[in-house]
Amino acid sequence: MNMVLLIILATLATAGRVLGLILISIVTGWFLAYLAIKGKFFENIYIALIEVFESVPVISFFPIVLIIFVTRIGGPLGVELAADFLVFTAVVWNIWMGEYQAFKTVPKEMIEVADNYRMSFLSRMARIYIPFSYPRIAANLFPSVSDGFFYITVSEVFTVGIHTYATFGIGSVLDSLAPTGKTNYVYLALLVLAVVIGAIIYILREFSRYVVSKYTIDTDAPIIRRGRLSVKQTTRILSVIATNPLSRLAGYYRSRYPGQNSEVFEKDEYPQRKIGSYVMSGIGIIILILLVYSAYSVISATPTALWHKLVSITPRIVVYLLYDYGRVATILVVSFIISIFLGYSLAIHTRAEGIGVPLLQVLSAYPPPIYFPFVFAASYTWIHNLMGPVTNEFFVIGLGFISTFYYMFYSFWMGVKALPSEYFEVMKNLNLGFFKKMRMIILPGTFPYLISGISSTINSAWGGLMIGEYWPDIVGDKTLQIHYGIMKFIDIQTEAGNIAYAGWASFIFGIVVVIYSILFTRRMMDLARKRYVAEEGLFAA
Repeated sequence: MNMVLLIILATLATAGRVLGLILISIVTGWFLAYLAIKGKFFENIYIALIEVFESVPVISFFPIVLIIFVTRIGGPLGVELAADFLVFTAVVWNIWMGEYQAFKTVPKEMIEVADNYRMSFLSRMARIYIPFSYPRIAANLFPSVSDGFFYITVSEVFTVGIHTYATFGIGSVLDSLAPTGKTNYVYLALLVLAVVIGAIIYILREFSRYVVSKYTIDTDAPIIRRGRLSVKQTTRILSVIATNPLSRLAGYYRSRYPGQNSEVFEKDEYPQRKIGSYVMSGIGIIILILLVYSAYSVISATPTALWHKLVSITPRIVVYLLYDYGRVATILVVSFIISIFLGYSLAIHTRAEGIGVPLLQVLSAYPPPIYFPFVFAASYTWIHNLMGPVTNEFFVIGLGFISTFYYMFYSFWMGVKALPSEYFEVMKNLNLGFFKKMRMIILPGTFPYLISGISSTINSAWGGLMIGEYWPDIVGDKTLQIHYGIMKFIDIQTEAGNIAYAGWASFIFGIVVVIYSILFTRRMMDLARKRYVAEEGLFAA
């Protein structure tokens, strides 16, 4: 087959794989999010599992892929399902978290309307929860696409022992071209990939504009400066009745129940709701039992001598984990600062947004394992002269940054775009400076989005760290590595065949992530629902 045609078809196959799995993530996430907000026990388990699996790098799922798909199913179908599973684990977690956070922060006024009219489950989903989740989904589509393409070289072609498994896609094509020295075709493949990603970004950008214009709660009633009278603006006020989501919801029920009196019903506690809560708790208990049983099976099968060794290396693992959390904190702070300034600027300047957002998306979606060695080789001498002994730390943190910064950026950017226009009118009328805007309105108004971005940034930085902390032969015979880090420890132990050590380090890591998810993410989302849902300010006004 002609190589140019092969590259184009492979790129389209990869794009279809990524987008199809994102669609599956969205649909399944709606139902899981609804289950989570209806049962506290299930919610705690669900959020903890998302935090753990989002923190686990894609390449850590290789044992599952090998056992379930490659070994038991086998053949081209098994390899394809393995690749799909790996891509799915790269794109799903932040979408599920975003949908949960959207469902969690639905304004209580809308829920009261649904309760008063005794809406069914499907009506609640179709007319309240799903529409309210669209802006959060739009914000998470960008990083999910980036993550999907980020891991294509890992997902579409992977090696287990002496066996290499590959499925058709641009990742496998690039992997086959790299050793041949056909750099022209490699550059062509990267160019075609850029064009396809650019087209996807354009579609996502138009979708985000549509979502913001239709599914964010905005009365569209301008705040007029004192002493001014504008007939044009006054006529716009009349459109409030037609555009406010609660008015549309009420209009739907007036048409459905024309004889219904305009009164507010007291909220009733129906037996069905209590039954639903018991069902959700039951599901959570079943999941917990399965996890406990799996843990018991592993523990009982582990020899006592090995347990002594695992306990003896635990302090060292904890120290390595602290080092890596320091790197993650650095990535988070840098991502936050860049997002605040760049995200806000692009959100309020349409022309700059039209160039900046697609450019950032294309750059973030390029697979770093392909181009990072070239960056490392070209800049190592200069960076080493500038930073000396912390040069490798700089490259490792840089790789972690480019693998995750877009979570924070896109969440904040979409949060600013989703703010009701009344807030911008108030800021303009009060002539607020940049930092006052941020402190008084922008940061509080985008708080739910920021929590989503912070959680995903912290949880996803580990993938970049796992690649960068121990990268043998990154350029020639040179190895990129740091002295201390849990990701490096897991990489080295896995390569040496010490699966027990690697698994124990991952287990301790998972415990820390569970504690973090319960103490931070869950509490912050509860706080966001109580105090920082910007749309409720419109109802209060």
